[in-house]
Amino acid sequence: MSSWLAGLSSGCRLWRGTFIHLDSRQFHSTRLVLARQKQKKIPTLSKKQLAAKARRRAFKGKKSMYDNEKMTLEDAIAVLRSVEVASPNSLYELFVKTEMSKGSTIPKGRYQLPREAKAKTKDRILVFAEGKQAEEARNAGADIVGGPELVDGVISGRHKASLFLSTPELIRTITPKLGRVLGPRGLMPSERRGTVTDNIAGYIRNLRSSDEWRGDKAGTIRTPIARAHFPVPDVVKNVRYFMTVVKRATGNIRDPDADRDKKDTNQKPVNAIVRVILSSQQGPGITISDA
Repeated sequence: MSSWLAGLSSGCRLWRGTFIHLDSRQFHSTRLVLARQKQKKIPTLSKKQLAAKARRRAFKGKKSMYDNEKMTLEDAIAVLRSVEVASPNSLYELFVKTEMSKGSTIPKGRYQLPREAKAKTKDRILVFAEGKQAEEARNAGADIVGGPELVDGVISGRHKASLFLSTPELIRTITPKLGRVLGPRGLMPSERRGTVTDNIAGYIRNLRSSDEWRGDKAGTIRTPIARAHFPVPDVVKNVRYFMTVVKRATGNIRDPDADRDKKDTNQKPVNAIVRVILSSQQGPGITISDA
């Protein structure tokens, strides 16, 4: 009996007639807890996860005093002009944040500003066409024009271009070989993008006189909109014009010529415009209240 009491006393303490177990409590410095802590492995982050973490930190960092303040377009231009007074040739940029709802496509389109803010980059155009359409493409300014005989030259790199167009008659002939070469680069002619068309000459003329705008995967559209030395009315006119183009392309403005009584089953989802920001090279980004 005495030995049993001695063993019990090692794990319990008698206090006012009640036994209290001491071994059942584990503190942060006990061997068992320390051993469990050693077993926990710190997860190694991938490059993508590290980049996302850095973006979150940057987003939570210092912000401009204009981040939560909205201004009219003319007031925002006045602020940016005062910032860029020593750099009259600096660019104004417009950021349009759209909401990418489920099933919506990345917004894109073409535009021609009333007063150009940036010199156009000239595309080198290669056209797959024959007969009269080939002659029209040459007259419209195409750099390389021909039929299926151009395919091997494109694959070998002898015929280089930044834009490829094709007539509907030749697209099936060139696709088997060129699809593997131009497809991954996003240059393969396609009806969806309008680069497979019978009106090759009209497409080239429209291309020469306009620029393309395109949103990113998050639905943010970014474009140079004016220069700091432009008069305020010219900047306002450019912004208003571009916003009208974007609103039509994203479904925020409906085509007035469309038949309203007829239900359009193929109507695209609306990419709602969440925020419009005007900024300059040295100035802050200012949210526009009347865009």
